Amino acid sequence: MPENKPTPLWDDAITLCRDLQRGTVSAVDLMRNVYARIEAINPTVNALVNLLDEREALALAAAADQVPIAERGPLHGLPMAPKDAVAVRGFPTTWGFKPFATRIEEQDSALAQRMRDAGALFIGHSNMPEFGLGSNTFNALFGSTLNPYDLGKTAGGSSGGAAVALATDMLPLADGSDMGGSLRNPASFCNVVGLRPSIGRTPMSRGFGWYGRLVTSGPMAKTVADTTLLFSILAGPDASDPLTLPESGEQFLDALVPAQLDNNHPIKVAVSEDLGTLPIDPEVRSVIQNTAKVFSDLGAEVVLDHPNLAGAMEVFQTQRAAGLRTLGRSLDFTLPRWRDDAKDTAIWNIERGFALTPDQLLDSELQRTKIYAEVAEFFQNYDVLALPAAQVPPFSIDQEWVTQIDGVDLETYIDWMAVCCMITVTGLPTLSIPAGFSSDGLPIGVQLVGKPRGDLALLKIAHWFEQSTQFYTQQPRII
Repeated sequence: MPENKPTPLWDDAITLCRDLQRGTVSAVDLMRNVYARIEAINPTVNALVNLLDEREALALAAAADQVPIAERGPLHGLPMAPKDAVAVRGFPTTWGFKPFATRIEEQDSALAQRMRDAGALFIGHSNMPEFGLGSNTFNALFGSTLNPYDLGKTAGGSSGGAAVALATDMLPLADGSDMGGSLRNPASFCNVVGLRPSIGRTPMSRGFGWYGRLVTSGPMAKTVADTTLLFSILAGPDASDPLTLPESGEQFLDALVPAQLDNNHPIKVAVSEDLGTLPIDPEVRSVIQNTAKVFSDLGAEVVLDHPNLAGAMEVFQTQRAAGLRTLGRSLDFTLPRWRDDAKDTAIWNIERGFALTPDQLLDSELQRTKIYAEVAEFFQNYDVLALPAAQVPPFSIDQEWVTQIDGVDLETYIDWMAVCCMITVTGLPTLSIPAGFSSDGLPIGVQLVGKPRGDLALLKIAHWFEQSTQFYTQQPRII
């Protein structure tokens, strides 16, 4: 990799966006800087794909600089590369799948439209695993995305390209999506923040509107404050979503004023190393133990506790497979030989969806309803739950998925992500935030889970934790 890596023009996204709006930083200067960093860094880490030619990107930036200041949006002139599952007009949406390589989009998805309306300039996509399946970003179309803290390790996934682009300061802000940890896991592995908001908080892009609702989109950034800025753009009612939530995105900017400790009513934090049953790497356990100490030292009331999530992993596996059944049916219709290009784990999971029975589907929804009721009762006693954002530190890029944790063998390629999958079933807002490092210097995040629809309070608590710990300031070796 070239040694001459230009310094990024920004220290944080909030200040940069303000300066772009005011015209004290030009979109052209920023675009040149971003492309210089991409040229220096991206060939090594492979985070961004299907990039615009620099001349085209500079033309977009020059046009942005001509927009009157009074008409500039909150993301005016900001280069962005949405996840390769987000439809962006004029770009292919490949999902990391070779047969989709030339599928050019004619219009923006709702998520992309919100970013474009705010002034973002789209320059490409961030890399992801095939169909977004498996928390390890590699595919046969673009190859593997490498962890900038150790190029021999995975960046996680499925929003791995986004996390690496942020960690290496190739982009100031990024979006991701999350079914079983696709925002939280790469954030943990790359020392950035990934917010999985409450279901219905951001536009629904695909899949079931009611039954088996597991996937949601959310923002990623290096800090909670920058994450909150993008969240204020992405969040807000979506008339086409039956579970949409009414609050506007702008209200979440209140999170930029962190939670203040009330000595009469201290923040109550439940901490769990393993949700009672899960295998967890000892170094991850150590970070969660330190997280409990940090909250206690800050004056929070800390209790070792966790909700009853019995059956949550079975619900997740069933409802995930049900969603993938719809993908399989679509592929069977449009690409009858799709299995020739798909990875084995994707084929296995889609076939599992085809094998589901009506009783399995109904039972999973009944169990999920029971789990939610118990979790809602649990959060009457706590403001936040802290637990691992991933059960292991970053692992070898040559290993597709984790087969054993702390001496426990795992049956499927999803089981090592259970600490995230089980929280997904609750539908609660949750985020991964930098919380420490392994003995090898690899990032380890903590997952903070908020009350039902408590996105704003969760962001405030996360901001409070982050400003007290400053783990996000430790940059990867390659930059």
